[in-house]
Amino acid sequence: MCSDPHRARFVEVISQSPLLAPVLARWVRVKLPDAWLAAGALAQTVWNRAHGFPPETGIADIDLVYHDASDLSEAAEAQHAERIGALFRDLPLRFDVKNEARVHLWYAAKFGYPIEPYPSSEAAIASFPTTATAAGLRPGQSGYEVAAPFGLDDLMLLIVRPNKRQITKAVYEAKVARWQQVWPKLKVLPWEETPLPQAGGHPDQK
Repeated sequence: MCSDPHRARFVEVISQSPLLAPVLARWVRVKLPDAWLAAGALAQTVWNRAHGFPPETGIADIDLVYHDASDLSEAAEAQHAERIGALFRDLPLRFDVKNEARVHLWYAAKFGYPIEPYPSSEAAIASFPTTATAAGLRPGQSGYEVAAPFGLDDLMLLIVRPNKRQITKAVYEAKVARWQQVWPKLKVLPWEETPLPQAGGHPDQK
C-alpha cells in the first residue's frame, strides 16, 4: 500500500473529474498492456481543482500510455489511438496514445538526442519532464494503482520542478512559461537551482 500522504487526495481529485472519471469507468475496455492515464491531464486536473477553475481549463489532451514491445510499429500505435478515440468520443478532449516501448525509435529525430528503450510504462513516467507531471493512475483489482516515482508532494503542493533525466533547460522553461499563464499559483523552481531528482522507478500500488 502506498504510504504517500497525498495519495488519497490525488485519487479523489482524479476520480471525481468529469473529464477523467468516464475514462476510469471504462478502463476495462482500453485493453492495452501496461496502460496508465498519465502526465499533463492528471497534473492539470489537480491544478484546476486547486485554482477553482473549470476541469477542462488548459488541458490540451488526455495522455494514455502503454508498453507493448511485441509490436513497435507506428501503424499499431495509430490503430490503438483511433480505437481509444472512438471509445471516448463523447469526451471533449482528444487522446494522446503512446506506446512507450517505441519512443526511442523517434525520440532523437524529434529532440536531437537518443534515449535507451523504456522497459515499462513506469520507467517512461519516471522520465517525464517535471516531477509533478511524472505520475500515472489506473484502476486495479483492489482499488486504484498510482505510479509516482518522485512522490506526490510536488504535484499536490503546486510545485513545478524539472526532472533533468531527459529534458533540456529550453524545453523546461518553455513548458513552465506556458503553464504559469494558465495556473498562476504554481511555484516554479528555476532550472539552475534544481538537482537531478532521485526516483525509485516503481509504481506505488494499492
